[in-house]
Amino acid sequence: MRAARGLVNWSVRNLSERSGVHRNTITNFETGKSGGDPDTLAKLQRALEAAGVEFIPENGGGAGVRLREKG
Repeated sequence: MRAARGLVNWSVRNLSERSGVHRNTITNFETGKSGGDPDTLAKLQRALEAAGVEFIPENGGGAGVRLREKG
């Protein structure tokens, strides 16, 4: 999640405002204190995808994120 935020230059606060997820919840997930509720993770992913982040599934090379190409 931190890498995805970095791609769009968002702070935890920015992601919180855009996703409706509390800042502490985001921080706990990013630091490994919480595994993350599936519904909460979906909210975070939707907010980041709306900003242009593309989540790459794990296909043997590991999961990742990148910015979607404009076009």
